[in-house]
Amino acid sequence: MKAKVKERVNWPVTILLILGLITVIFPLYLTVVIAFKKPSEMTNSISGILSLPKSWSLANFAEAMQVTDFWRSLGNSILITVITVVISIILHSMIGYAIGRNKGKSKFYKFAYLYIVSGMFVPFAILMMPLVKQTSQMGIANAVGVVICYVVFYMPMNVLLYSGYLTNIPIALEEAARVDGASTWKTYWSIIFPIMKPMHATVAVLTALGTWNDVMTPLVIMSGSGMNTLPLAQLTFQTQFGTNYNLAFASYLLALLPILIFYLICQKQILNGVVNGAVK
Repeated sequence: MKAKVKERVNWPVTILLILGLITVIFPLYLTVVIAFKKPSEMTNSISGILSLPKSWSLANFAEAMQVTDFWRSLGNSILITVITVVISIILHSMIGYAIGRNKGKSKFYKFAYLYIVSGMFVPFAILMMPLVKQTSQMGIANAVGVVICYVVFYMPMNVLLYSGYLTNIPIALEEAARVDGASTWKTYWSIIFPIMKPMHATVAVLTALGTWNDVMTPLVIMSGSGMNTLPLAQLTFQTQFGTNYNLAFASYLLALLPILIFYLICQKQILNGVVNGAVK
C-alpha cells in the first residue's frame, strides 16, 4: 500500500487569506447593519455600532431614495456609464489592435504606445483645473464632457490590455482572411473583435467600476448643471456638522446593486481576459 502523504497547511498564505476576508466582510457587515438601524440605535460605543438592528426596517432606504432623487440619479449614472463603456470598447480596442500589430515593426506605433500608456502616471489632481476651464470654454461642462474625459482617462489601461491580449491571437487568422480578399477593416470586425470577447468583458467591468464610483470628475465638470450622478447625490448626506450614516449607508447599498449585478454577469470572462491580457 502506498503511504498517505500528509498535506501541509501553508499557514502564512492561509492567515493572509483570512485577514483579507475579514477586511472585506467587516466593512460590508457594518454597512448592512447600520443601513437597517434607526438613528436612535446608533451609540458611541463599539457594541452599539456592531450590534444587529432591533428591528429590520426599510425606512432608511425609502428616505435615502427620496433625498437623493434616486431614480433620476440612477438613470444619469447608468447613461454616463453605458455610453463610456461602449465608446471605450469600440475605440480602445481599435487603437489597441493598430498598436499591438505594428509596434514591433514601426517606431511610430511604439512611440504612440508608450505615449498613451504614460497617461496612467498622470494624476487627476494635475488635470482637474485645466479640464474645468477647457470644458467650460468648449460648452461641454455637462454629461458629454464627463463621458469624453472618462474615455480619455481609461484609454491608457485599456490600450495596454488590448494590445497585450492581441499577442495571444495568431496573426495567421488575419493572413488567411486577407488571402480570401477581406480588408483590414472587415478582418478586424469579423474575426479579431469577436475573439477579444474576454477582454471586452474585462475592460467593460474595469471602466464601469471606475465610472460608476467616481465623484471628482462629475463634481468639478457638471457642477451647476443640475444633473447629478449617484455618487454626487450621496454627498447630500455629508454636511458641515456631521454625516447621517444610516441614510448614507442605505444609499451606498442601493448604488452597489447595479454594478454588482453587472460584475456577476461578466465574471466568467474577466479572469481569462486579465490573464491573457498580460504583456508577454
